[in-house]
Amino acid sequence: MATLRDIKRRIKAVQSTSKITKAMKMVAASKFRKAQQRMFEMRPYAEKMAAVLSSLSTGADSEIHPLLAIRKIKNVDVLVVTSDRGLCGAFNSNILKAAGVHIARLKKEEFEVSVSSVGRKAKDYYKRRSVQQRKAWSGISGKISFANAQEIAGQVIENYTNETVDEVLLVYNEFKSAATQKVVISRLLPLAPMEQSQESLPVSSFLYEPSEQEIFTSLLPKNVEIQIFRALLESQASEEAARMAAMENATKAANDMIESLTLQYNKARQASITKELMDIVGGVEALKG
Repeated sequence: MATLRDIKRRIKAVQSTSKITKAMKMVAASKFRKAQQRMFEMRPYAEKMAAVLSSLSTGADSEIHPLLAIRKIKNVDVLVVTSDRGLCGAFNSNILKAAGVHIARLKKEEFEVSVSSVGRKAKDYYKRRSVQQRKAWSGISGKISFANAQEIAGQVIENYTNETVDEVLLVYNEFKSAATQKVVISRLLPLAPMEQSQESLPVSSFLYEPSEQEIFTSLLPKNVEIQIFRALLESQASEEAARMAAMENATKAANDMIESLTLQYNKARQASITKELMDIVGGVEALKG
């Protein structure tokens, strides 16, 4: 049975842990607000750019730019975006699990699959499982810049244009709310043409200035950079939201444990005092006899 000193030591240890998790929650909340603002500012621009280029590419000649080329899919590269740090609940495990299921399905369909990773968690995860990674980026969580997206996009575009891969998929956590993040698997390359509807403009209604080729040459690589940058910002906001929730749960669990240990301490102390009193009473009775 634990002694009073042991219980008191445990209470102090849990109190220290509670202070740490509470501080980490406050830090995560501060980072979350900044990440959320950047993500909200970026999201409509990325969505509109993707929609416009998808619409333009519908009637474009696939030979006008290498990124419009649609080949028979043999090699698929899966770009998995995770965080560099842990202590954020199931944020990373959900991403890696979803990516694993999709990769297994692609292999079952007899595609050659390679993995590229963003974030130390994905890098270490695939390294432990002896999965060959085409490229791995880490050390950018919390300090994401457009230059990071440009570097990643440059590698992705190079692999696609030299026909090393025929399709590039992007796996990341899309921010829904402070309590909810959704794993998204989207096709980054080749660019998917927009499905025609009654409301969409006919391809012939577009006028290109200065020229169709110059526009696609300028905007298609930029679109890849923008979509990757958006995914990084979505992932960053989701990570801080998940960490904030995880630290709040950890703080609550620590406080519950402190209450339980305090009750246990008080009961043990009361039993000790009662035992001492009984010993004194017993001694007095023995002297009287």
